[in-house]
Amino acid sequence: MGLFKESDLRNRAERSATLQKSAGTILNEKAQAAAALERFNIFLSHSFHDHKLILGARLTLEEIGYNVYVDWIHGRQLSRDNVTKETAAILRSRMRKSRSLLFATTANSSESIWMPWELGYMDGYRGRTAILPVSQSDRDSYQGQEYLGIYPYASKDPMKGEKRDRLWINTSTTCYVSFEQWVEGREPYER
Repeated sequence: MGLFKESDLRNRAERSATLQKSAGTILNEKAQAAAALERFNIFLSHSFHDHKLILGARLTLEEIGYNVYVDWIHGRQLSRDNVTKETAAILRSRMRKSRSLLFATTANSSESIWMPWELGYMDGYRGRTAILPVSQSDRDSYQGQEYLGIYPYASKDPMKGEKRDRLWINTSTTCYVSFEQWVEGREPYER
């Protein structure tokens, strides 16, 4: 299973911006289109300092076929620097309208004041939470540290005989399930 690679996500974000429009224009257009969405497949929990990586992750996940909630795209009015009741209420509402939460781990994620709260809330509310490791190398497995190690992790790879990537939820390289099955309640199983 292939992890989401930092260089691939940066390249995907840059390719989108250079081939089409500026990143700001792309985000504004996507925010307007997404505002009409009431439900999301994935709530992408992340550090705002990783905005280029997260844009690349969002575009990659959308290409696979999912709609993805990203707070600074869909809720530009949210306060990211301060913890407020209003921001927490909006984020809770968005998480309740999402089928799952993917927690993007990077060098910056440990600095986020919101990410651990989002992970805990969604785990308790829906239970469909997984880590989206952003790797700096060509690794195919993830070992979470501390509390992140208790969650499954996401990877992307084509299904046998297909060329298009799919999203997989894993507990090891031999124990996994498709994202679609996982959000319906099936746990990863040994292959």
